[in-house]
Amino acid sequence: MGEMLESIEKVQAMMKELSRTNKDTMRHFQQFMGSVLEPDALDTKTKELIALGTAITARCKYCIAIHVKKCLEAGASREEILEAATVSILMGGGPAMTYVAEVKDALEELGE
Repeated sequence: MGEMLESIEKVQAMMKELSRTNKDTMRHFQQFMGSVLEPDALDTKTKELIALGTAITARCKYCIAIHVKKCLEAGASREEILEAATVSILMGGGPAMTYVAEVKDALEELGE
């Protein structure tokens, strides 16, 4: 298993554990996440590209892995994903640029 898939599974396991001890809080959080990403004025692909850009500027490896995966599932191309990553560099500067390496790893592991 690749590093990015391992990262996703690790956080999902942690979320399951939190769900056992904080059932209502985690249920509400997961409902909120799901409802935010539903298509409305923006389609799901656009929302996932935004989430990916935010993940890069937040420097969250797990978030990058999961949102690259979700971008691909929503129909985003490699070019669209990399362009969203470039926009995140604009907003996050040099530190954000270093995390585009995680996007590349996730694309290679999850998308091709």
